[in-house]
Amino acid sequence: MFDGKSIANWKVGKHAETFSVDSGMIIVHGLTAHLFYNGDVLHHDFKNFEFKADVLTYPGSNSGIYFHTVYQEESWPKKGYEVQVNNSHGDWRRTGSLYGIQDVKEVNVKDYEWFTEKITVKGKRVVIQLNDKTVVDYTEPDNVQRAAGDKERVISSGTFALQGHDPGSIVHFKNIFVRPLAD
Repeated sequence: MFDGKSIANWKVGKHAETFSVDSGMIIVHGLTAHLFYNGDVLHHDFKNFEFKADVLTYPGSNSGIYFHTVYQEESWPKKGYEVQVNNSHGDWRRTGSLYGIQDVKEVNVKDYEWFTEKITVKGKRVVIQLNDKTVVDYTEPDNVQRAAGDKERVISSGTFALQGHDPGSIVHFKNIFVRPLAD
């Protein structure tokens, strides 16, 4: 998904300067923005998959990895789920949370240390692992009902997006891979 050299297979709308590439990493630092995978793998439309990225956070940083989402020019993605990246930011939802759905309160990984965040979606089940430790195992109920503003936060299909949360956050991503799984 990421060749370590450019974000040519990715698309960002407003505040594109939040994302840069250096030394094989996507560096996220700037105003609120989202970098959406727009490459050829499955025409950037994933249903069942294993997604994995190595992540490094700086103190006070907040970011996220969205899945089953679609490109938006600005604002927080309305479609899909967010998997939290946050070891020490003021938001109590910590790295590995399925944001607002099944939240993790414990800090399982540290700032300034690379960790692997893995997301597996098969059917209605979402498993989130940090360095091979399962921190979320969630199965979306049939006919799930969400609040008015979150109606599209359901298992479906779509692409991935990396989040630039705020100017005080610095997060690095590298070794970003996806493996499609059979239905």
